[in-house]
Amino acid sequence: MRIITITLVGALATLANAQNLLGVRTSSIKPDDRVAAAYPGPKAEGEVGVVARLKDIARFRGVRSNQLVGTGLILGLDGTGDSKKIGATTSALVNYLRRQNLDVDPKSIEPKNIALVMVTAELPPFATNGQKIDVTITSIGDAKSLRNGTLLITELKAPTDPSTVYAVASGAVSVGGFGVSQNGNSQVKGFLTVGRIPGGGMVEKGAATVVLHDGNRMFLELDDPDATTASRTQDRINTVAPGFHANAINSGTIEITIPAGVSATAAMARLEDISITTDQQALIVVNEKTGTIVLGGTIKIAPVAFMYGSLTIKVEESQFISQPAPFSIAGTTVKGAQTAAGAKDDTVKVGVTSPNTTVADLAAIFQKLNLTAGDVIAILQGLHQQGALKARVVLQ
Repeated sequence: MRIITITLVGALATLANAQNLLGVRTSSIKPDDRVAAAYPGPKAEGEVGVVARLKDIARFRGVRSNQLVGTGLILGLDGTGDSKKIGATTSALVNYLRRQNLDVDPKSIEPKNIALVMVTAELPPFATNGQKIDVTITSIGDAKSLRNGTLLITELKAPTDPSTVYAVASGAVSVGGFGVSQNGNSQVKGFLTVGRIPGGGMVEKGAATVVLHDGNRMFLELDDPDATTASRTQDRINTVAPGFHANAINSGTIEITIPAGVSATAAMARLEDISITTDQQALIVVNEKTGTIVLGGTIKIAPVAFMYGSLTIKVEESQFISQPAPFSIAGTTVKGAQTAAGAKDDTVKVGVTSPNTTVADLAAIFQKLNLTAGDVIAILQGLHQQGALKARVVLQ
């Protein structure tokens, strides 16, 4: 069967006095007022956005985690380890045993209960000796499962400093899945070749963390650089903490000079608790693979009418076989095909937006029209191309 579908979408003439054809009442609340009601907080007049603490939207320069990595062995697997063709597994075990003063013949080792793995962890800022960290285990070879395995002591180092051991990891591996097999049938749920050891790493040496620069300067880095948010952050800090001189040097960095006699820890504690009204971009994120659509609350929509309909052309082809009558001497079996074609033109659906239409109103219109995710994506793209939708559309 072959089915050809042609969909016609249009965002048509802009209306000066658009009426609500669908019975959807447009809100009389202005978008700015709607956002302000939803996010109460210390906003200056005319500011639109979400109120958040500085510690939730920014970080201090130098305060960062570091990635650690190491190669280790998992023992105790129930025949689900690496095969003999993964020679590195046998070599790693032989080297480990020789460091334990055990002389082992590599040919005598059966690696099916052993797996060669990559061990990764994140070293948090200000980590100290003896602090516990979580580690992630990933199979390198062809092991079928790491379930019920135990990681041998593994050194973890930084990729940029392979000579220093920052942490060691060991312990029983926790795998988020299961797998069963019987008589050639098998069922697997989750990933059996990736696991975690909560608190399985122990810090041996913390990475240096530098917060103060040139004696008394700190730099606040926004997670999402934005000129408006940076300017608001500068003004807010200078207002509520006058002893700290803040200067937004670009859209993502605010330079802060701390008063004399104030420690870096006290300064960070004072600053990160300050609330800022973060600016929001008018943004629509569309994932066509999953049909997910996310619309920001600051989107502006001009008065517009859009019409949506579909024309479906359907072509079906069926096979048939014609056979001669039973016990007949003459005649042969014939194979053929029959083709049937048809077309269906659906009724056009019409939507209208009025002045001051909000995201909630647009969502109500889409729901009233009973549209699919694909229909909504097509209409949003049409509205954006027509110019009625004042927002950036990001396709994932």
